[in-house]
Amino acid sequence: MTTIYHIAARAEWEQARRDGQYTTSTRGVSLEQEGFIHTSTATQVPGVADAFYRDAPDLVLLVIDAERVGSPIRYEPGPAGDPYPHIYGPLNTDAVLEVRPFPPSARSAPPGPPA
Repeated sequence: MTTIYHIAARAEWEQARRDGQYTTSTRGVSLEQEGFIHTSTATQVPGVADAFYRDAPDLVLLVIDAERVGSPIRYEPGPAGDPYPHIYGPLNTDAVLEVRPFPPSARSAPPGPPA
């Protein structure tokens, strides 16, 4: 199993659960606007949290089973050269293995494996 991660506002995730799919690309940007959903590997999560979510309240970390994602995933170069996984379409909520609270104290270290 390949695990990828996405940082989400709790309210947006709750709406996705009701809708059956998640369509936010990144903070303040929709899938429709960006063309894909930004996700990360475990080691990339702290850098993304620091760069884009430092002051964001009430976040969750989506732990995603990449093999269960119904939309295509492409690994594309990021700013540091490490490829980032991008989901080219909506994220089906049944591909999310766990939803972890993501307070500021949890944002500086890579997440552990799925429970």
